[in-house]
Amino acid sequence: MFNIQEELKKLPDKPGVYIMKDKSDEIIYIGKAISLRNRVRQYFQSARNQGLKVRSMVSHIKEFEYIMVDNEVEALVLEANLIKKHRPKYNILLRDDKQYPYIKVTLNEKYPRVIKTRQVKKDGGKYFGPYPSATAVNESIDVLHDIYPIRTCKLNLEKNLGNFRPCLNYYIGKCNAPCLGKVDEDEYMEMIKEIIQFLDGKNLSLMDSIEEKMIEASSKMEFEKASVYRDQLNSLKTLQEEQKIVTANEIDQDIIAMARGIEEVCVQVFFVRSGKIIGREHFIMEDNFREDRGEILSSFIKQFYIGSAYVPKEIIIENEIDDLAVVEKWLESKRGNKVTITVPKRGEKAKLIEMVKKNALDMLNKYGDKFLKKHRMNLKALEEIQDILDLEDLPKRIEAYDISNISGVQSVASMVVFEHGEPKKSDYRRFRIKTLDTPDDYGSMKEVLERRFTRGLQEKKLLDKSLDLKGFSSFPDLIMVDGGKGQVNIALEVLSDLGIDIPVCGLVKDDFHKTRGIIYRNKEYHLSENSLGFRMIYRIQEEAHRFAISYHRSLRSKDMFKSELDGIKGIGEKRKMSLMQHFKSIERIKNASLEELVAVKGMNRSTAENLYNHFRRYKEEGNNEKTI
Repeated sequence: MFNIQEELKKLPDKPGVYIMKDKSDEIIYIGKAISLRNRVRQYFQSARNQGLKVRSMVSHIKEFEYIMVDNEVEALVLEANLIKKHRPKYNILLRDDKQYPYIKVTLNEKYPRVIKTRQVKKDGGKYFGPYPSATAVNESIDVLHDIYPIRTCKLNLEKNLGNFRPCLNYYIGKCNAPCLGKVDEDEYMEMIKEIIQFLDGKNLSLMDSIEEKMIEASSKMEFEKASVYRDQLNSLKTLQEEQKIVTANEIDQDIIAMARGIEEVCVQVFFVRSGKIIGREHFIMEDNFREDRGEILSSFIKQFYIGSAYVPKEIIIENEIDDLAVVEKWLESKRGNKVTITVPKRGEKAKLIEMVKKNALDMLNKYGDKFLKKHRMNLKALEEIQDILDLEDLPKRIEAYDISNISGVQSVASMVVFEHGEPKKSDYRRFRIKTLDTPDDYGSMKEVLERRFTRGLQEKKLLDKSLDLKGFSSFPDLIMVDGGKGQVNIALEVLSDLGIDIPVCGLVKDDFHKTRGIIYRNKEYHLSENSLGFRMIYRIQEEAHRFAISYHRSLRSKDMFKSELDGIKGIGEKRKMSLMQHFKSIERIKNASLEELVAVKGMNRSTAENLYNHFRRYKEEGNNEKTI
């Protein structure tokens, strides 16, 4: 039994992170402290000076844990990582976890490439961005490749230059094939220089050239060609047109301000690079407890930059934050050099803040009501599911599992996660079935759940020792499996063997493969197709199925069926698939007679003989180790 007063006496006078839990062992709040002893004790003293949120939170705390670190910066990083992972109820949460794309010129390579990336590394490459529109980035890179015949391949041209075979791009005139070793490096680098100048906004002749081609094609009535030039021009303009010059100071800045609604806030970020606005983004966050503006901004900055690939030289914010010096120090370690957080009161920067605040208010007016409406609809849907299944607690976190074996070949499984009615894609997981070589949905479900929850139990033990976790330590309030009583009972058996108590329901479909109802405690329940609860269940089931199918297809596209069938004369992908569909396993193909092989759809006797003789020869040589 956890005795709070006794445990408070044991708290160390050290920096660290504290983790508050409720009666269900759910993490409800995560905080950092210079002194764990002083900070955590404050929660359990007189409630007279405590705000609504703290009073509500303390009333639900049944136990707490803590993790000691060496300094405040480490505590800040650990706190931000754990909040992002566990999303506790009483923390301010940034729900829109975007990672913006950048355009990278790989100057660290011989004959550089121009690529899209979401990670900024100190590798000698030159990065441009971030850009809020991934589509504009993709299209702009395509345009640059159309105009400049630079390479797209990942070949290491530092070695074996001239010993490669050129790819299709060379033959269609889209690459001058430096891999052949016949391209003048100075001429190539001149093209790269022009691209860099354009991305820096210093060379717009490229856009003028495309516009001239568009006008010329149009005058010649070549409207299809003109439309291609028009699309190219629009893509490049998307990267350039919003780059309004807002300051003569050509440093990189992020400008952050917020607008407040009744139960939500909108935080707006403007990205300024080299004095120009290159993009902006807004984030709607819940504000049920009317937090201090500085506290909201502090939480936002930590959660936003913990996942950001790039930290600018200066961050301009509208309110002071309590831990400004610590946050600056952390951001400096992430950037690699000095970062300044500025709170302007007058002058040019104050005007920028005012501009961003106006945009935040506009976004709040546009999207705030939608956010609240969606949140309330999700809550009502979860309450409907809770009522029909007679669950003790609201299923705030739901995990759904689906098995996929297209045409009976190679089973895979998906795990999708919904929190508060919304997909949490960072927690999605995919599994390749390892213990079975023939389709077996029950066996596959058993393997997946054993792997998932065994790993989860291991991670729970590591929570106070390591951050190198894979996202399995958070357990769901409800498990949904695609199937009926058999699948549900398999899941319950796995959980029982592991000593875990989580309700499990099955999602069953009718003869038309449409969601019919829920199997729970060996009874089938039906919801009205127009109810919010049914719509959420349908959405979850379809998402689990989509994720499993997409994984299966991606594996097939990556030549997942590499096996002993590879390299046998006459055996291509279609015949390989036919063989697996017919025999279900590689072992049965090995042991099949010649006549059995001939009977396979699409197989002729000559190819069957090649296959038959191949396996007989391998048996004689004792080479039976490879499997599909």
